[in-house]
Amino acid sequence: MNLRTLIFCCILIPIMFFGILLILLLNMFNPTGDNFYRIAAWWGRLSAKLFGVEIEVIGRENYNPEQHYLVISNHAGMADIPLILGTLNLSLVFIAKEELGRIPLFGLALRQAGYILIKRGQNREALKSLTLASEALKEGRSLHIFPEGTRSATGKLLPFKRGPFLIAMKGGAPVLPVTIIGSHLITPKKSLKIYKGKIKIIIEKPLQPELFNSVEELRATSQEIIGNNLQRYS
Repeated sequence: MNLRTLIFCCILIPIMFFGILLILLLNMFNPTGDNFYRIAAWWGRLSAKLFGVEIEVIGRENYNPEQHYLVISNHAGMADIPLILGTLNLSLVFIAKEELGRIPLFGLALRQAGYILIKRGQNREALKSLTLASEALKEGRSLHIFPEGTRSATGKLLPFKRGPFLIAMKGGAPVLPVTIIGSHLITPKKSLKIYKGKIKIIIEKPLQPELFNSVEELRATSQEIIGNNLQRYS
């Protein structure tokens, strides 16, 4: 534990708690889920400033905030979610672990925001999650998934799973590849310490699923794009 960890525990967690209460209150008047996105995005930007994290975004011109996407990115640190929320100008819904839904108040806020909570290793529940995610895309929501399925301890890219790209095919939404560089140094895996540093976020042009012959081809192309950007910008 270091000073930034103490800032997180003593300042940012209490702010998050009161933010959740505000979200639940605002949801009584506007149940679209946008309240969660706005407050979570603000919290993500505040966290970066307090931790001394510099964020460089490359490729903002490659997407249209008025459209909806299946956003995919590599996953190397706990900071990835607030970074994406605070950087992308999209009202994003995440696919998250079911355990998060059990946290009092926070889990309720996630469900009200439309987050899709999945049980790992259960095929029937996983299939249900795929259906819910595809429906969210068809309804015009932007959805984010980490196709690696877990965090990389070293920042190196792990193999992409097939599920996210099946969702894209069924949901008919463009895939927006996003590369995050440096987050594994800010919040290392299996460590409570938080460090300052510089993060690069590279936004590539969207991929249209209908232009690909198969889910596997879309998966391979997406992994190649993010892998190339990791090498190019690291």
